Amino acid sequence: MPIATVNPANGETLRTYEAMGEEETERRLQLAEATFRTYRTTTVEERARLLHRAADLLDEDRRSIAEVMTTEMGKPVGQARAEAAKCAKAMRWYADHAADLLADEEPDPSDVKDSGASRVLVRYRPLGPVLAVMPWNFPLWQVVRFAAPALMAGNVGLLKHASNVPQTALYLEDLFHRAGFPEGCFQTLLIGSAAVDDILRDERVRAATLTGSEPAGRAVAATAGEMIKKTVLELGGSDPFVVMPSADLDRAAEVAVTARVQNTGQSCIAAKRFIVHTDVYDAFAERFTRGMRALTTGDPMDEDTDVGPLASEQGRKDLVELVDDAVRSGARVLCGGELPDGPGWYYPPTVLTGITRDMRVHREEAFGPVATLYRAADLDEAVLIANDSSFGLSSNVWTRDEAEVGRFVRDLEAGGVFVNGMTASHPALPFGGVKRSGYGRELSGHGIREFCNITTVWHGA
Repeated sequence: MPIATVNPANGETLRTYEAMGEEETERRLQLAEATFRTYRTTTVEERARLLHRAADLLDEDRRSIAEVMTTEMGKPVGQARAEAAKCAKAMRWYADHAADLLADEEPDPSDVKDSGASRVLVRYRPLGPVLAVMPWNFPLWQVVRFAAPALMAGNVGLLKHASNVPQTALYLEDLFHRAGFPEGCFQTLLIGSAAVDDILRDERVRAATLTGSEPAGRAVAATAGEMIKKTVLELGGSDPFVVMPSADLDRAAEVAVTARVQNTGQSCIAAKRFIVHTDVYDAFAERFTRGMRALTTGDPMDEDTDVGPLASEQGRKDLVELVDDAVRSGARVLCGGELPDGPGWYYPPTVLTGITRDMRVHREEAFGPVATLYRAADLDEAVLIANDSSFGLSSNVWTRDEAEVGRFVRDLEAGGVFVNGMTASHPALPFGGVKRSGYGRELSGHGIREFCNITTVWHGA
């Protein structure tokens, strides 16, 4: 795949980049290693000052970088501005909380008295250069939620971003440079996917984090396992959105629409499978389908647009194949489902019902504005359908019954359970999944400590 900015609203190639050669890549690896030796000794307070400055600069750049993101991957521009604001918020959160999150821990003396120690500490020390392989769908947020905690912990970052968002990738390097971080603290590698394996095998790279597809995660995990390097993987998701009879149906349907089409449906944590108790199925389906039909699909630079184009031509082809397969196998289309004429990689908000286990859309992630509706006879069947997936990123549950909440929290196989609300990531909350959605956690204290050497310091009597 070429490294290029291709406008998904019309398919026009706006800018292309040459991939970095071996000499430039080697120079950057050397710089990362050298910078880490000194940056690791800086204080948390100094790192926080720099990260606050980066947040301030990002706020100043919010409108311009939002337009870059929209041009590169088609995100509605209002959502792009919101993404930039969220990144600045996360930077400030880590700048303000890292000292506490990384503070030395001292076990209760009574717990270690038999070890012969006069004092024991647990200290969090940085690992070194960390390779981040990041996707295009949230081209700022996916990177910042790695970079902010990694830099605050004293690590340095090497970014291999998706090849269709090169301008956003270069902006991120420039942002941290302008904020005053030492040269080499955060570098963008304009390389193709084929070059990732060699970089991950390099001894100077100590760990890796990847957000992306299951095949990409499997490849990175295999190499990291061979090299015995720490990894964090956030892969696909096919999140359930369960609606029970006691739910506020109007509110549930309204949120369901947003949960399905945020970022034009190109989100790992977007609700994708809507599992509705039979007693309220028809009422919910009517409200939800009406809401999906009412969305405005169009130019992502238009402030009134709800749903923009998909980020790539291949992404749209993949979505069309999933829908066509379902329809051929007996699914019914309640709205959408037809490929529009005209330029750009648009696809309409679509609702499918009559889904069966043999349909691809039941097993695979629909990365676009396509929702699947399921009817559940009772709570047990709702849980069964929700867990009938190889993914386990997050989940949504709508009920006013506390006993039902308890069951869902206990039994849903997911990294998050959001009750009467839409799944969202927040800097203070751990983020990640189970099963084939990956392992490890981003954000919160869990995220900042993923790439730390958790060191036991023992003092003899």
